[in-house]
Formats: sequence, structure tokens, C-alpha cells
Amino acid sequence: MTDSAPRRARVRAPELTGKGGWLNTGDQQYSLADLRGRIVVLDFWTFCCINCLHVLDELRELEEKHRDTLVVIGVHSPKFAHEAEHQAVVDAVERYDVAHPVLDDPELATWKQYAVRAWPTLVVIDPEGYVVAQHAGEGHAHAIERLVTELEAEHEAKGTLRRGDGPYVAPEPEPTALRFPGKALLLPSGTFLVSDTTRHQLVELAEDAETVVRRIGSGTRGFADGGPREASFSEPQGLALLDDGSVVVADTVNHALRRLDPVTGEVTTLAGTGKQWWQGSATSGPAREVDLSSPWDVAVFGGKVWIAMAGVHQLWTYDPAGRTVAVAAGTTNEGLVDGPAAEAWFAQPSGLAATADRLWLADSETSALRWVGLDGQVHTAVGTGLFDFGHRDGAADQALLQHPLGVTALPDGSVAVADTYNHALRRYDPATGEVTTLATDLREPSDAVLVGEDIVVVESARHRLTRLRLPEEAVRVESVAHRTQRAATEVVPGALRLDVIFQVPAGQKLDDSYGPSTRLLVSATPPELLLKGEGADTDLSRDLELNPDVTEGVLHVSAMAASCDDDPANAYPACHVHQQDWGVPVRLTEGGADRLPLVLAGMDEPSVPGQL
Repeated sequence: MTDSAPRRARVRAPELTGKGGWLNTGDQQYSLADLRGRIVVLDFWTFCCINCLHVLDELRELEEKHRDTLVVIGVHSPKFAHEAEHQAVVDAVERYDVAHPVLDDPELATWKQYAVRAWPTLVVIDPEGYVVAQHAGEGHAHAIERLVTELEAEHEAKGTLRRGDGPYVAPEPEPTALRFPGKALLLPSGTFLVSDTTRHQLVELAEDAETVVRRIGSGTRGFADGGPREASFSEPQGLALLDDGSVVVADTVNHALRRLDPVTGEVTTLAGTGKQWWQGSATSGPAREVDLSSPWDVAVFGGKVWIAMAGVHQLWTYDPAGRTVAVAAGTTNEGLVDGPAAEAWFAQPSGLAATADRLWLADSETSALRWVGLDGQVHTAVGTGLFDFGHRDGAADQALLQHPLGVTALPDGSVAVADTYNHALRRYDPATGEVTTLATDLREPSDAVLVGEDIVVVESARHRLTRLRLPEEAVRVESVAHRTQRAATEVVPGALRLDVIFQVPAGQKLDDSYGPSTRLLVSATPPELLLKGEGADTDLSRDLELNPDVTEGVLHVSAMAASCDDDPANAYPACHVHQQDWGVPVRLTEGGADRLPLVLAGMDEPSVPGQL
């Protein structure tokens, strides 16, 4: 290394292994040795995770700018049982427009080798095969871009940088009418409006739910208002009909709400700036001036448009009369906590359906069906938390779902749930408290709409709408229960040191212009696991005390750090927020670790196996 080169920790990168093999490489298999001479960013992700999808979008510009020196490799590390299916990973890579190689690692082998603890995690490997940085969560693209630039200069000077085309090979496009449709809406005319998510369009289908009447949107990812050919979307999802006959569209990756005039096909923007909401951003105000975060579904309830704000685990509202938005429920903490709206926790709400007195929601990451009453209280009908899921019918307090994305109110007061990762349509009846299965063999259903005595299901991974007759009797299925494959971390009972590692990126400094630059929030499931250390503070390290009478549980850790470019000559330095939520399963055992390091940004050298 030259004297002018930056000094940084270097840990030999473990090999990349995954039983599912490689995708987006033209069937070529790769090892780290094949990538020597290139800068490699490993993106540990799983396709259920909204934060992982945010990072995919953050990386697009970086990949394009450094395409001849940088190779991004997605390491798909599943949380849910369905995500360990190879075809499901193949589908997700296309669905989310992943334009780099992906290693399918269903058994979390590479995840374990790199000591990863959170989705998403980014690991930077230099051209000589050493790990030089690790970042958990969102908001790190700027820091990684600077590091990549430094590594380019350093290894160009050493002669260890190899430029050229990367290993990415684009798959052949498939000629289907729809491609991974997300949500559907029955229009007053009897036709269907469908969000054709992967093709960034809205598609109107005839009453047969098959024949294309028209397409709205350019079909290219973008954010532009205009007529049906000029307007553009970015992975649109939820749809809701307003009283004036217009349609509200959750334009998910544009972090916006759009308005469609079904008569003219004209598209305008109702809410959002096109920028993603971060901690510290406004939580209410004029709709076009407030940032949103991955709105996934919309429904009209109590005179307002409710928004499933998947990106920040909240429910927001849009007021059509005042043209304002505001937080309606949720704290931004990820989990399952009922109670008053302002204190409730959600986990990636992704489906909404309104009745006269309840707003039903599919809370996908907790595999839960929940509802909000007119009094603002949040309740859970089915589901227990982040790590338990499966396909089990029966009493609601014992029933299990697996990452549901849609919910539909039925005429008898019950609700149908698009139980996405179980490939099923389920039903919950509040009158009996029972959960049953209405249909199986539906490939990743994500929504459903009522049409007379039929229910039309969006089969997202079969790229179609499927019409079913609502059965009088439910289907019987074998009960299956799962816990996430992610191994619990063994820790000692009693005193446990929690260290969130945050090293300010080069060329930046901590930003305390609006108050403390760091925040740490800690809680536990069950709550009695933590005898000491719960709550919020500004220090990123904390001494916890774990209850020896509780043998297993989950530590919920939320960390945030704000930094700004450190350039005295720049009167308006760019500022950045780094944030991540961890749900860490722990098992208390004598001989376990007495320190729990969680890397937000930087390197905790003892936590990464390898040879210096």
C-alpha cells in the first residue's frame, strides 16, 4: 500500500457459497477468485424486506457510475420459508429489476460466514479480496460511493484494479400481458384496473379479467405526470376509488400518491415529493411538500385516504379536501404492538380494506391480520410477531399466515386474506374467531376483489387475475408452522454489553445541527426479557441486563446516526441519515457472549471471521 493510501482494516473475505447457485450470470457459476481485481459490494437481502428494496434503488446510480470497476452481488438470504424456494428468488430478481448477479443462499451459509445480523447488510470487498467495510440498513450509498472512488485510485496505482464488463447477464423478457401485477380495482364500468408493477404501468382489463383494454404509463421507470403515454410510474401498487370517480395510486418506488382520471387517462401527483422519508422529516403538512416512504396500498376510510406506508411501518392519511398528509398510526418501530394508534407498532403494512367501522390491514412482516377501529385503537386478529409464521387454520389466536400482502372485506363481515407466501386465500371470521382456507395453489396472491359472487385474485407470480367462486365450505389443509431459519445468538444471562458500531464515513462529521446526531432505542419480546436497558437514548452503546428466567426472546434495536460532509468551504454541505432496525433472536445460556456488536457502518473486526 502506498504512503498516500488510506489506512483501513482489511479482513480476508470468506468464499461465496449458496445451494441455489447464481442468477443473472447466464448460468455461469462464480467464486471470489473470479472477481479478483474488481471492487465487490455484497448486498445481503431478502425479497420480503422493504428496507432491502430501498437499498436496491439506492445502488442503481452507484452501479451505473462505476460499472467498469464495481460488481454488486446480491446474496439472497431468506427469512420466510417461501423465500428459500429457488423459483421464488428467480421471480423476485425479475420483479424488482435486480440488474446484477444474485447468489441464492437458501441455507444462509454465506450470511453466517460474514457474521451478518440484519437485512439489509452491505459488505465492501477490495480488488485483492479483503473486506474493508460493512454497513447495515439504509442510507449508506453516499459513503460506499466515496469508498469505491478511493479504492479505484488506490488499486489503480498498485496495478491491482481490473476494469471491464462485469458478470451480469440480463434475462430474456417474457411476453405476458401482465408482469408481476400487484393490486387490482373493480371500476364502475365493470372493467378491472391493475397495477402492472414490474412494467411500471396501470393496465385496464375487460370484464373477463384477461383482455387488455388499454395501458396507462410509458412502461419505463420514471416520475412524470401527463396523458396515458407520457405519464410514468415506478413499481405502482395499491389502488382506491374516490367519490369523484378518480383513482388514487400508491406509486411505491416514487414514494408518492398519484391520481388517475379513468376517463381521460390523465395522471397527476397528489402527494409526495419523489424523495424517501427519513427520520427527522416532516410527518404532516401540504401533501406535495411532505416526503413519503414506499406507500404500498390505499383505502378510503372515515372520509380520508389511508396509506399503508410500508417503508416506515406506519399508517398515514391523505385528506382530499385539505390536500394534506399526516401520520395516523405507528411509531416507525418494526414489530407487533397493539393499543392507541400513536403507540402501535407495525411491520411493513402492505394491504388495506375498509368497512364502515374497521380498517383491516395485512401486516406482512409479522404475518398478521390487524385492524384499526373508529376510535383509533389498533387490534390484532391473527399473528404473533416477526419470527413465527406458517399455514395453520383454526382459532385465530393459534392460526398462522405467511407474509400476507392483501386483504378484502367480504359481504358477511368476514375478510379474505391474500396469504402471499402460502400461495393461498384465507378467511377470518370475526363472529367465530376462526381462520379457514378458501383456496390453495395460487402463486403469490397479492390482492383480491369481489365481483358478484366471485372473487378475483391477483396471482402475482403467475402474471394474471384468477376468478374463483367463493366456496361455501373452506378447504382443509395440513397445518404447518415455521420459525425463521436465522439462528438465535447465544448470550449470557445478566449483563450484556450492546455496541452499535458507527464509524463516520470519510470526509464527513456527525451532524448535531438539529439536536443529537445519534439515537438508540432498545426493547424486547417478551418485555420481561429486559431487566435493564430498555428505552431511548443518544449513546450508541448500552449496558443491558437480561432476565435469567427468560430463556429465549428477541431484542429490538433501532439505531440512527446523522452525518454531513465536512468541507468548511461548502456553505450547504450534503447531510445523510444512516438507520437500521434489528430484531435479534437471542438464547440465554451460560458461556454465551457477553457483548452484542451490531454494525451500522464501519468494521467491528472481531465480528468478521477471516485472516488479517
